[in-house]
Amino acid sequence: MSAPKRKLIEVGIPLKVINEESAREKSIRHGHPSTLHMWWARRPLAAARAVLFAQLVDDPSSHPDRFPTDEAVIEERARLHELMEQLSLWKNSNNEQLLATAHQKILESTGETRRRSSTPSPAAARSRSKPNASGSKRTHPI
Repeated sequence: MSAPKRKLIEVGIPLKVINEESAREKSIRHGHPSTLHMWWARRPLAAARAVLFAQLVDDPSSHPDRFPTDEAVIEERARLHELMEQLSLWKNSNNEQLLATAHQKILESTGETRRRSSTPSPAAARSRSKPNASGSKRTHPI
């Protein structure tokens, strides 16, 4: 049995940038979910996005086959930190290219080879509309 891979959050994350963006996000007064109601607790999404990413992505030191030298590990870690910093920016919440890059890094770390489709297959869609043994239509694929 191999040792568990270290995640990026175990090694370090760019706290200064994440904290600055979280503080800035608290003061946004337009276009932010926290502005829907004035009594909602403000929970900075910047920190949540960065922490979730760091929990899912392996630290480069966990892959000596891909990053054989200390310099290569440091360079890749810096690249991942930059990606985390960009993810924490509110203006990048809908940046498709950035989100696709982050998604690809998560897939690589979790061993997935491709993105799972969020739309059901045609066969799954047909099975949902077929009557079951009791004669009622199924509302979900289970």
